[in-house]
Amino acid sequence: MRTIAWVTDSTAMIDPVFASENHIYIVPLCLIAGDEVYRENIDITAEQFYEKMRIHDRVGSSQPPIGEFIELYEQLKDQYDDIIAIHCSSELSGTYNSSLQAAEMAEVRVIGIDSKVGAFPLREMVMQGIEMQQQGMTAAEIKEQIDGMIQEMSFYMIPASLSQLHRSGRVSGTQLMISQLLSIHLLLRFEEGKVIVEDKIRTMKKAKLRLLDILKKDVEHIRDVCIMHANNLEGAFKLKEEIAHLAPRLQIEIASFIPVAGIHAGEGTLALAWIKNNWSAIQRNTLSAAHTTA
Repeated sequence: MRTIAWVTDSTAMIDPVFASENHIYIVPLCLIAGDEVYRENIDITAEQFYEKMRIHDRVGSSQPPIGEFIELYEQLKDQYDDIIAIHCSSELSGTYNSSLQAAEMAEVRVIGIDSKVGAFPLREMVMQGIEMQQQGMTAAEIKEQIDGMIQEMSFYMIPASLSQLHRSGRVSGTQLMISQLLSIHLLLRFEEGKVIVEDKIRTMKKAKLRLLDILKKDVEHIRDVCIMHANNLEGAFKLKEEIAHLAPRLQIEIASFIPVAGIHAGEGTLALAWIKNNWSAIQRNTLSAAHTTA
């Protein structure tokens, strides 16, 4: 079996211990609060950064320095047969392109995958890619399967308010004022790597009901979902109760949202993500058997 190194970024929400045990190398994005710069999940936790967001007017994020990728690829190129680089959406961050540029500069061949997302779906792509590798699939075959997962991914967000979206330039001042006057909440979703407005809804309660209606359409084709929250654990637990009532058989995970998302969507934001036909045990066993036969 050929050895594979996985290169990703801190938006993938991957546990560091799991990463170290499975040849996953995580390059952190940078978080900015005032004049301070932090490496995501290394210099600062999500909770600590949300605290800083409350006291600083200037918060932001930036992609990892290209030098970090070059150094990593120089380290990996003689240790592994293949390298798969999978990163957050290239439409929202320059991380993916920087990673591939660094690989070229380090004169190492990598198989690049633009996940067109981040957070839970990106984590699932990496973790399930490792399962595919353990079943004997090649790096090229893994990429083909993950590209299919990307097409089956759903990711929705309900920002707690539009104030942070306004500060980050996603919402105009007029839109912000109207939304505050009319108590309008946005339901956002990922589409081809971009975040677009799915719906504009009066009251948070109706926004969550709309989200549950969307989930209901896919519920027969998924086995687990992930609720992400930007320092809003109470809201996440309430949403979990509503989903459990809707679909008792679903496995429901709650995770803290990556700070990069909180920077743009604001503290209190809730998100929900799932992947249809998410490599159920039957699918995995079938593919494994097919590989054995081959």
